[in-house]
Amino acid sequence: MSPYWVMMGLILILTPIICWLFTLGREHTRTPLNTAFQVIHDKRYYLHALGYLFIIRWKALTDDLNEPIKIKTGNWTDWIYSFEGDITLWVQQTFENAWLTEFLNFHYLFIYLFLIYITTVYFAYVGERDMTDKVTLNYLLIYALAVPYYLFLNVEVTSSWIPGMKALLYHDGWYTVFYATHDPLDNAVPSLHVAIPFGIILLNWLHCKEKGIKIREWTHWPYHLFIVINTILFVFTIAYLGIHWLVDIPLGMIVGGIGALFIHHLQPRMRNDHGGMFEGVTKKKVVNHTFWEGAATLFILFLVLSAVSYQESNVDDRVSMRLGGGDSTYEILTPLSYGDEVTTSITNLDESLTLQFSILWVEESVTAMDQGVINWSEIVKNQTVYQVEPGNTVNVTVTDAKLWHLVILHNSADELDDVIEVRILNDYGEDQMWKAIALSLPSMWMTGFVIHRLKRLKQAGRSLIDSTPSHLWEEE
Repeated sequence: MSPYWVMMGLILILTPIICWLFTLGREHTRTPLNTAFQVIHDKRYYLHALGYLFIIRWKALTDDLNEPIKIKTGNWTDWIYSFEGDITLWVQQTFENAWLTEFLNFHYLFIYLFLIYITTVYFAYVGERDMTDKVTLNYLLIYALAVPYYLFLNVEVTSSWIPGMKALLYHDGWYTVFYATHDPLDNAVPSLHVAIPFGIILLNWLHCKEKGIKIREWTHWPYHLFIVINTILFVFTIAYLGIHWLVDIPLGMIVGGIGALFIHHLQPRMRNDHGGMFEGVTKKKVVNHTFWEGAATLFILFLVLSAVSYQESNVDDRVSMRLGGGDSTYEILTPLSYGDEVTTSITNLDESLTLQFSILWVEESVTAMDQGVINWSEIVKNQTVYQVEPGNTVNVTVTDAKLWHLVILHNSADELDDVIEVRILNDYGEDQMWKAIALSLPSMWMTGFVIHRLKRLKQAGRSLIDSTPSHLWEEE
């Protein structure tokens, strides 16, 4: 059974327990079970469930585009590594412990899913309608905000780049198939494991600040503190497990912050708390919003397209992965439709070392994955192994439909410092760049909206966290 469904099963079982636990001493906040369905109807919480289904589909569309467009978008890992170096390797080697690894693997998936789903249920259960709206939108919109960075600013996970860095999360039997089919391993920037919980933290703070409540005196301070503690643990986890770079942490906080501000300012209008949804909207305001937010969207789009153009013009110098002596890692090939094919070009950029690789179905890799290490001898025993001589390129075409494949790469050198740089280009045959741009436009507009909103608040002499719709400013 997939780790995802095991975790979701645990979450469903624990949901009533957690809601009960965090309302001890505040029983008056609980929603009686005999009124639950009426509350769901009256407060339109069924829309929240539809929102989760919508973003799951959006994520699937984004992941389907990630690999096909990568031949143009390349990756920026060498830039990150040039100023960050081996800091995360030091973190992993300093604290590595089998029990800690097992705990953090569980925490990385379970608590992340827990915070996404249970936080919505918790706030609905305690009658916090506005916070229920906001934390639901937090997941939906922060993921949407991250789409262009995931698609156009690919960065490999640390374990695919730093020699000796173990993939303690990805190369571990039971988890391997799940993560290989849900994570392209090259969208490390920004970290949503930081962005989403940080967005919740900021939304809680904005809610209390605007209502004049000290956060420590807030009724839901214990649950807020629970989120803060787990977010701090996520920061350590993503570095330790061989996933994210340290720069992903502040970038995740920025994305989470933009999302929280967007939601904080938009939610009152969506709930019609200050009149109708379009109350006070005039032609002049529409033109003003279109100009400033459109300008911001076009500017961000220009930066994205410039980045793509740069990567396309430097394709011959592109490095996809780096393997130290004895290291193994893999590239993911997404499932094909019937009649389609993908041609993978693997180039060994080293001048003296030979690169080895094998292509296999994801399910066949499980026995070779254990505690962050790919057992290459297991691959050799059960799969066909190919070699790429120094400076050469080998092309392999895959035509199997509806199957996930791994291209497992191995450097057989004895010394860790004998690093092989590899370039991998996967040609899926269809240019889908326009789809990637279309999925990214909402993120660009939301960023423009937040910038424009803060600018207008400052010009009006109002607090930057004031969520009152602008048509009411003139009446006060």
